[in-house]
Amino acid sequence: MSTHPSQPIRLIVGLGNPGADYHATRHNAGFWFLDRLADEYGVSFKAESKFHGHTARLMIGGHECWLLKPSTFMNRSGQSVSSFAKYYKIGLEEMLVAHDELDMAPGVARLKFGGGHAGHNGLRDIVSAMGGKEFWRLRIGIDHPGSSAQVVNYVLGRPSKQDAEAISRILDECDRVMPELVRGEFQKAMNRLHAAV
Repeated sequence: MSTHPSQPIRLIVGLGNPGADYHATRHNAGFWFLDRLADEYGVSFKAESKFHGHTARLMIGGHECWLLKPSTFMNRSGQSVSSFAKYYKIGLEEMLVAHDELDMAPGVARLKFGGGHAGHNGLRDIVSAMGGKEFWRLRIGIDHPGSSAQVVNYVLGRPSKQDAEAISRILDECDRVMPELVRGEFQKAMNRLHAAV
């Protein structure tokens, strides 16, 4: 039996660093996903200084949903997420955070509810600012450089052409399961996404 909640998702957060210098780096996989959703649903982001980020509102699977890209740097992502969630009264379990994942290969993505931050500075700051970790995560595989000493340079580097194509393919699959996910049909979304390898 699944123990996770099944209410609709009202906020999808993509994690990344702002600015052109970081756009193509692995750490911005969450931003890539939100850009793809915005394109798919024909919406544009607008800068919202009170939320320290860029937002867009759209309908997915018959439900209204917000996209948020923090314009703070990664380690201050919680400032943006908490101000937005507070303003719109969005609960932790109504949030999905898309982020890069070192422990999975490019071309793999997994949905997960709750859990630790596994050293991810964006997740760490959101957990701290929101006062809890009971939110959904979309983990987008970028692979691990092999040594923890190399992680910082690795996540701020660009993926190879082959890895970028694999990430792009799995982001397409993530896009396809969003209607189920946003409606709260998590098991269905997970089954479809986790079979797409």
